[in-house]
Amino acid sequence: MPFQRFRFAGSAEPMTKAASHAAPAPAPRTAIIDIGSNSVRLVVYQGHARLPAILFNEKVMAGLGRGLAATGAIEPGSLAKAQTALRRFAALAREMKVDTVRTVATAAVRDAANGQQLIHCAHELGLKVELLSGEQEAKGAGEGVLSAIPEADGIVGDLGGGSLELVRVRGGQVGDRVSFPLGVLRIPALREKGSKTFERHIARLVDEAGWEGAGRGLPFYLVGGSWRALARLDMGLAEYPLPIIHHYALTPTDVARLGRTIPHLSKPRLRGVPGLSSGRAATLADATALLGVLLRHLGSSTTIVSAYGLREGLLFGALDAETRALDPLIVGAREEGRLLGRFPEHGDLLQAWIAPLFPADATADARLRHAACLLADVGWRANPEFRAERGVEIALHGNWVGIDAVGRAMLAQALHTSLGGGLDVPHPLAQLASPAQLKAATLWGLAIRLGQRLSGGLAGPLERSSVTLSEEAVTLALPAQDTGFYGEAVERRHGALASGLGRRAVLAEA
Repeated sequence: MPFQRFRFAGSAEPMTKAASHAAPAPAPRTAIIDIGSNSVRLVVYQGHARLPAILFNEKVMAGLGRGLAATGAIEPGSLAKAQTALRRFAALAREMKVDTVRTVATAAVRDAANGQQLIHCAHELGLKVELLSGEQEAKGAGEGVLSAIPEADGIVGDLGGGSLELVRVRGGQVGDRVSFPLGVLRIPALREKGSKTFERHIARLVDEAGWEGAGRGLPFYLVGGSWRALARLDMGLAEYPLPIIHHYALTPTDVARLGRTIPHLSKPRLRGVPGLSSGRAATLADATALLGVLLRHLGSSTTIVSAYGLREGLLFGALDAETRALDPLIVGAREEGRLLGRFPEHGDLLQAWIAPLFPADATADARLRHAACLLADVGWRANPEFRAERGVEIALHGNWVGIDAVGRAMLAQALHTSLGGGLDVPHPLAQLASPAQLKAATLWGLAIRLGQRLSGGLAGPLERSSVTLSEEAVTLALPAQDTGFYGEAVERRHGALASGLGRRAVLAEA
């Protein structure tokens, strides 16, 4: 469904003729209000359609699904919390001059006898609510994972407060999907009957839906706040060096260990886990119990956390095929380079210029090298003593998708070297990638460093020159009129690159 145009009384008038000469208008802003069974959330996006940046993100843990199984209705206190949240979110969207908004409601509102009260409140605020079916929720979750992990091949599990959606993803497409009444707010009542009864109940639902063994040998992609909280807990307990949850992996053995550990963790210990909210901590044991049973009956080999889910899936599903096919890592890196770098077009030129030096790079490595080229100028505003550190920080902590921890480490190493950090390996890259992978990334950095110094960030010198690799040499070919570009600093960087590649540096005429 297309996004709803969001217009309020008192909106700005059309631009006057005099104002038309002002700076170009910013990219449109899009908002999604997600009325879930556990939380109500507003997210405002702006930027490239394939990977818009999050301008604002706020949630209220309203607990609409709490008590729903027992009474069939949303509790008055939860209803009031959600209505207050909707009033605030509508006001924020108006004040932020959001262009379009999409308001969706899921299992609790769908199933509750008094769910229409919340829909009526939203309508009074100018919000048109889409009441998603379980199948639509599953499709949205699947497309959310595909938007962030285009190569995903397995089963997506989206655990909400009121329901669990499973969806098969493969080849960039969403396949079979199913919804179960197994949200984290429903699980406590099921577990009270005992672990064996609980497992038999889950197994029966999975089997009757035809999903028994459906994930044999395939990854299980985790979507939903409670499962992300479980990953955050494991990261904290393991002292994982990267504070990025997206693409974090847990094996079935890890899940079983967490299931045994969680009952023995004190509240102060849980509060000490970075990013773990008290609301999510309360659901950890139930979310872990469900995950363990599912992995056994689906046969999944591992789990992979996705930071993207239903909301991002709604955005992704509205895109045309050409935009959907764009690589999210390259799109994101190009946007970051455009915003932070001096020469927006330079990254793509630099990638084409250094590519002949690395003919053996696999496709996956070539895209990481491309991203490094797009980000190669992001540290120029930093103090020269901290430019390399800035490059590492952007690679490791940037809001990238379509990249795992190994990829982030290689990207960080390439930027570290290209921004003057030398050949050393900064912490914690050695904990995330192998020496061979980091050596390859260091060579990318040396090549980028040469191209940047030669060209001064300009297009012409790169377009008129070339750099090639032979068994004996790294040859830099310049036309006669450009030999003046080959100064002392360029010669030094040419030599460093050739030495890193085990060759000699040769200057030739193009």
